Amino acid sequence: MKQLKEKASGDKNDKSVKDLVNLLYETSLLSSGFSLEDPAVHAARIHRMIKLGLGIDEEDLPLPSEAASEEMPPLEGDDDDTSKMEEVD
Repeated sequence: MKQLKEKASGDKNDKSVKDLVNLLYETSLLSSGFSLEDPAVHAARIHRMIKLGLGIDEEDLPLPSEAASEEMPPLEGDDDDTSKMEEVD
């Protein structure tokens, strides 16, 4: 907590420090049994912190159009259109 306070006082506009503080708060809410207003925001913060930890820049990531253009192989066992739930009924 002391290091976090030092970083926060050093640079007031550091987004990673703000994300860390918010993650600590939201995680404490979840641990206490509360729910989050917008879990997608919490997930986005976690993803940003993971990218920061791995040293991944936004420029290194493929654009959504590039990722969609890559051909995905078919799933194994996807030949039959009926699902297991339909077989049970």
